[in-house]
Amino acid sequence: MNAVRFVSYLFLFCVLFSTSGYSRNVSSRPAVVHIGAIFTFESTIGRVAKTAIQEAVKDVNANSSILHGTELKIHMQNSNCSGFLGLAEVLKLTENDVIAIIGPQSSVVAHIISHVANELQVPLLSFAATDPTLNSLQFPFFVRTTQSDFYQMAAISEVVDHYGWKQVTAIFIDNDYGRNGVSALGDRLAERRCRISYKVGIPPDSGVNRGDITDILVKVALMESRVVIVHVYPEMGFKIFSMANHLEMMGNGWVWIATDWLSSVLDSASPLPSETMDSVQGVLVLRQHTPDSDRKRAFSSRWHKLTGGSLGLHSYGLYAYDSVWLIAHALDAFFNQGGIISFSNDSRLPSGEGSSLHLEAISIFDDGKLLLKNILQSDLVGLTGRIKFGIDGSLILPAYDVVNVIGTGYRRIGYWSNYSGLSITPPETLYTKPPNRSSANQKLYNAIWPGDTLLTPRGWAFANNGKQLRIGVPIRVGFREFVSQVQGTDTFKGFCIDVFTAAVSLLPYPVQYQFVPFGDGKENPSYTELVNKISTGFFDAAVGDIAIVTKRTKVLDFTQPYVTSGLVVVAPFRKLNSGAWAFLRPFSARMWIVTACFFLVVGLVVWILEHRINDEFRGPPKRQVITVLWFSLSTLFFAHRENTMSSLARFVLLIWLFVVLIINSSYTASLTSIFTVQQLSSPIKGIESLKESNERVGYQVGSFAEYYLREEVGIPKSRLVALGSPEAYADALKLGPEKGGVAAIVDELPYVELFLSRQCTFRIVGQEFTKSGWGFVRTCFLVHLFFSHSKSKALLH
Repeated sequence: MNAVRFVSYLFLFCVLFSTSGYSRNVSSRPAVVHIGAIFTFESTIGRVAKTAIQEAVKDVNANSSILHGTELKIHMQNSNCSGFLGLAEVLKLTENDVIAIIGPQSSVVAHIISHVANELQVPLLSFAATDPTLNSLQFPFFVRTTQSDFYQMAAISEVVDHYGWKQVTAIFIDNDYGRNGVSALGDRLAERRCRISYKVGIPPDSGVNRGDITDILVKVALMESRVVIVHVYPEMGFKIFSMANHLEMMGNGWVWIATDWLSSVLDSASPLPSETMDSVQGVLVLRQHTPDSDRKRAFSSRWHKLTGGSLGLHSYGLYAYDSVWLIAHALDAFFNQGGIISFSNDSRLPSGEGSSLHLEAISIFDDGKLLLKNILQSDLVGLTGRIKFGIDGSLILPAYDVVNVIGTGYRRIGYWSNYSGLSITPPETLYTKPPNRSSANQKLYNAIWPGDTLLTPRGWAFANNGKQLRIGVPIRVGFREFVSQVQGTDTFKGFCIDVFTAAVSLLPYPVQYQFVPFGDGKENPSYTELVNKISTGFFDAAVGDIAIVTKRTKVLDFTQPYVTSGLVVVAPFRKLNSGAWAFLRPFSARMWIVTACFFLVVGLVVWILEHRINDEFRGPPKRQVITVLWFSLSTLFFAHRENTMSSLARFVLLIWLFVVLIINSSYTASLTSIFTVQQLSSPIKGIESLKESNERVGYQVGSFAEYYLREEVGIPKSRLVALGSPEAYADALKLGPEKGGVAAIVDELPYVELFLSRQCTFRIVGQEFTKSGWGFVRTCFLVHLFFSHSKSKALLH
């Protein structure tokens, strides 16, 4: 009896277990799964996306290998690009227990409903919201299945840098999409030492008329930059181009770059009316790059049949299609992992009793995090290429086509990818090679610019309302070759002015300036005072022969030196006598006496060592004296005839002959120099001898040499004499300190070289004792703005 009961219980347990397992399998693979979609139905992106999503759902449901019999059901809601309506419509979607939402296309709406997705733990897959501030840190359930504007703006910045432009003007729609996109553009341009010189936002409402756009474009035309970035919605963008064409801002010299809103219209609504196409001729456009494939070509052919050619397929439609397949693959993995589609009420929501809001219909997707994890870990190939997400939640390997609008269509002139930058080779080919972003590999095909020209615009023009920089220029009395004012005019000339104008002409942007004279014209102005007027704001900059010294660099900034300079000493000299007795000058009197003494000593030593054993050194005293003198003197010409027999005498003679050889060589060299090179002599040997003397020293009026001589060298002010011209230099040096002149002049090397080119009775003595240079001076920002360009730096060097 017990055995029968045991068998009965075992059978019942098995039945219950198998029943329970079967029920679990059914619940994990429901017959229908609901997904939502929210976007603007009647927009350029929305019309294509609606059809693409519907076709994707059909394809998924027709493929039994993906969801194994589970049917996807799509619920679409129209947000009409409104954040308020988008919030209301997404709450309606939650009543259908959707497990994922495709969309929205608007970044503004995405910011709002991403908060709802976070709370309800429903993944939000946006195929068109490109605002770079939409990220997984703030919105973990927001998944961007398209490219972020962060990369689009990187592409634009590289295009700007590729053509050598340094300033751009940005026109943007004044909402999250426009503001954050332009902010990203500014950051990426700054990385390449470029900048947005002027930006203007357009209100996103429809109340903006042609008059408002005209006012905006007139302001743009008054700016220096001729490179305009347009980051708006299609309807507003075409109004801008139409009015720009009317204002003749689409001609030679202008550059217009549109973000991918224009490529979406060109792909979906081509051919556009001739009037519209005429207004966008020569515009550069960015388009999200999707690699060619058999699947893409087959779907494009199917799309043409489906729409009858009335609606083109753009990249956002392809991303919308792939978003459905992404959900399907993630959902299949979700079910394989035992995920269950179940919802629970949010206890934080107030009770809906007595209210028509039906808050009880809003529920949390219990396994939303698991589905989100599977979405982010997906790795599949769709119509847009490989679909895989990086660590930051963005699609890997972002890339764009660079398109040039020409005639009735457009032409692709190259590609941009985050992997290798600009190229004329498709990014898929470059992915198989090591990344190479060298400047030699950054290439684009020739573009046809506004005005139907192949000549690349320089990107700037002189602004009609730009502020002119006040540049101080010293009015010199002496050395006017460096800088001087043309008498009776407001113009200046000279070496320094030529260098400045040449440097400014090489800049890739305009600089408006006016030269303002500084000084009374009676004597050279104080350069220290000139520099101080820049720090106080009286001048914006200064151009001239301005020395770069430590004291000045503490408060102001200088360009690279364009002239090497330093202080030197100039003194008069006298010619040494080169007459009949010049042959005595190679040696001093002391040297002659010492040499003569050595001759006598050597002759006497040899006589002492030889006269006992050598008959040639014997005889009467008179003869022996003559022999000693003759022997010693004849060694000077190596012509001695007396033989030496003593080994010690020969050793002494050998050493003496070597000494005589040196004396002969030195004398010959010195004498040759005396007769071939003009010999000069000055009592001043350099700055040290000038410091040790008590004689007066001249310096140029306004020069920093006075400060240096007083503070650094230590020469009293009573010894310093201010001189204002080369003529005054010459007169003071000729008079000398005894007659009220100066013993020497201390000045910068360029002035001294010019002075000595006209005066032959003075020369530089000693070495250059300071190292500096001449540069143009201004506050730090403006100098970096003027002379950051490589060509300008090369010229100033």
